[in-house]
Amino acid sequence: MYSSYILASLPYLALALPSHQSHTKRDTTLIPTSCFDTTASLTQYFNYGYPWGDTHNGAAIMKETNAVISTAGTLTLNATYTGASDYAYDSGTVYAKQQFTVEAGGGLDLTADFIATVDQGTWPAFWLNGVNSWPPEIDIAEWKGSGDISFNTFNSSSEVQAKDVEYPSPTEFHTVKAELRDENGADVSVNFYLDGTLVTTQYAGSLVGEPLNLIIDLQMEGSSGSPGPTGTTLFEIKNLEIIDKNP
Repeated sequence: MYSSYILASLPYLALALPSHQSHTKRDTTLIPTSCFDTTASLTQYFNYGYPWGDTHNGAAIMKETNAVISTAGTLTLNATYTGASDYAYDSGTVYAKQQFTVEAGGGLDLTADFIATVDQGTWPAFWLNGVNSWPPEIDIAEWKGSGDISFNTFNSSSEVQAKDVEYPSPTEFHTVKAELRDENGADVSVNFYLDGTLVTTQYAGSLVGEPLNLIIDLQMEGSSGSPGPTGTTLFEIKNLEIIDKNP
């Protein structure tokens, strides 16, 4: 009789118990592809300039007026030559208001489409850096005036993983994606993709649990050489999306 009762109760127990699927965290969108639809949506998710100010390792000073939504869905950063003796360009930079962390057992996916200049003296970049210290730094995509796109991970100023590949058709949009994953409870693996193809995998040491800033900037000269152009340079970004895969 006891066994019969248990057997009869099993269907009800099955209904009451949560499924394995209910314990699996769904991906969470931290920044949606609509973030560049309007100026209002841009400023909902991003601040102008760098987290520390309006200059960084180059010849441009960053101004709000040089980071604009000229076409719905596309952020345009424009660098204009002024010839000033201290900073010869006015340009644009934005950084995400939210900070991003790879948690233990988790990860992040960052994707966007770019039209990026590869001319000498132009230095567009899409990158992560440490909130509390440098390093870490992960250059999800960087163009340094050589005709290439660069994917880099800095564990120190001397411990750098770098991969340069030819950047095709720079006047057309190309998709860049980085998959960041907890590798071993301390280090983070980074898969870098260009137009859906895995280009390289690099490793950021002791990055699990460390907060990161996301920066999109159009710097000039500096590591991209000089002299830079004397006209106007554009860096266009659309379909930016950041997905949280943390537990």
